[in-house]
Amino acid sequence: MPDFVYLASQSPRRRQLLEQIGVRHELLLPGEEEDAESLEAELPSEPPLAYVRRVTALKLEAAVRRWEKRGLPPAPVLCSDTTVALGRTIYGKPADAQDAARMLSLLSGTTHRVLTCVAVWSEGRAAQAVSESRVRFAPMTAAQVQAYVASGEPMGKAGAYAVQGRAAEFIANINGSYTGIMGLPLYETMNLLRSVGVHP
Repeated sequence: MPDFVYLASQSPRRRQLLEQIGVRHELLLPGEEEDAESLEAELPSEPPLAYVRRVTALKLEAAVRRWEKRGLPPAPVLCSDTTVALGRTIYGKPADAQDAARMLSLLSGTTHRVLTCVAVWSEGRAAQAVSESRVRFAPMTAAQVQAYVASGEPMGKAGAYAVQGRAAEFIANINGSYTGIMGLPLYETMNLLRSVGVHP
């Protein structure tokens, strides 16, 4: 069994989390010919859990095709997707600063769910696991929302915030997996990797 995994993610946070638990990895990123963002499109009336599972499966399939096409050495392929949900409403990555402010205003003073699905492929078999956490935001003033959006941190983040960043000052309570909220639940990830023979 190879002593590394392919990480099909552009997120620096996921790289840091794998390093934290001693998992060697190489990036397996989309080429210019791939429309990776289109994989995250929602289906009408799709529940958040079904959405995050489906998108993660699509990302994994795309990564395995990429691995095959590039003729890379064999090793497990790992990918993950995170979504924020308030009720049945999915809060993905904001389209722009105005969209980020809208999301944060809606999340302000509420408890929302963070769903992160992690998936691994090895030797023709795929498996996935989901981490679900609950995050309670304190009420945020319009000025606080605007200041946070102006920092640039919300862009590219599900729900328009990063738990490990400046948004932490507004998070009153977390129930669940901190690393799952960051984007890669380490408990679930290690269980999947061990199941395919990866032992850091």
